[in-house]
Formats: sequence, C-alpha cells, structure tokens
Amino acid sequence: MDQSERPGAREADADAVTHAVLTASRLLVAVSARSLAAVEDRVTLPQFRLLVVLSAEGSAKLATLAERLGVNPSTAMRMVDRLIAAGLADRRVNPDDRRETVLRLTEAGRLIVQDVTDRRRREIAAIVTRLSPGQRAALVDALAAFTEAGTQPGAAGQGGGRYPLGWSDLTPPPAG
Repeated sequence: MDQSERPGAREADADAVTHAVLTASRLLVAVSARSLAAVEDRVTLPQFRLLVVLSAEGSAKLATLAERLGVNPSTAMRMVDRLIAAGLADRRVNPDDRRETVLRLTEAGRLIVQDVTDRRRREIAAIVTRLSPGQRAALVDALAAFTEAGTQPGAAGQGGGRYPLGWSDLTPPPAG
C-alpha cells in the first residue's frame, strides 16, 4: 500500500502543508513589515494599500477604490483626504465625464509605492538566491498551484498584475 493510500495520510499531508504555509507566511509578513517600516511615518498600512490600488488602476473613482479595498466609501474618502493632504494623491475632473472626479497618485505617492515594492523585492530575492535552482523551480510551481487553488488572480504565468487586497506586482518578472 502506497503511503498516500494509507488511511489518514492525506489529512497528515494537508496538515504538514498547512503548517509549512503558515510558517512561510510569517516570514513574508515580516518581509512586508520591514519594507513598510521606511515609510511608516508617512502612511499607514491601509493608506499604503490605497496607494497600491491607485498605482495599479492609474486613476479611479472613489467607489472603485472602496470596492477594491473592501471598505465603505466614507472610509475610503477619509483615507484619500489624508493622502491628498500629504501630497501623495490628488483629485482631477474625469475627462470622460466632467461631473465626476477621479483620484490618482502624485509623483510622491508613486515613489512611495515603488520604494516599498523595491525593498520587498530585494529582501525576497536575497532569500530566494539561497535556494538551489531545483528548489526555486519547485517553489514557483508550488506557489502557482497554491494561488490557483485559492482561486485568486495573479498566479505565475497568468499575466499577474492585480492581487487580492489591492496589492500588485508592479514590475514584470525577468525574461528567461
């Protein structure tokens, strides 16, 4: 009898995978927290998420931002007002419908998103370079399968771009 056919083997395997994913997620949360530490005096985590959504959208109406962030429009408006006051976002008349306003990043807002993303990318790259080429390939496959199983967009090879919670991968993976 193959180990995977043994009663309880599938549950034990799922428990081992769950434990491994939780452990890895703690590492990724720590990497994320360190990447945000450099800008924590300028923006909160929810405000940073809003900046990332604006970075991915280019410009957006308030209702769209609220929906992407999973917050009430009034909450999004307060966040936007603070970001505008800090010079990280601005409002413009929608060129397609002059009755509407759209929100967009300022250059300062774009630089914050890029800085945090670059810090995160560098730290993850440093971790990944400690893996063997075979481990790297297996990790890409495993993470793509995990993302697909979670039915979220953005798995490797699917074009990337938008992720849950308003996160995005702002630069394409290297060719090759």
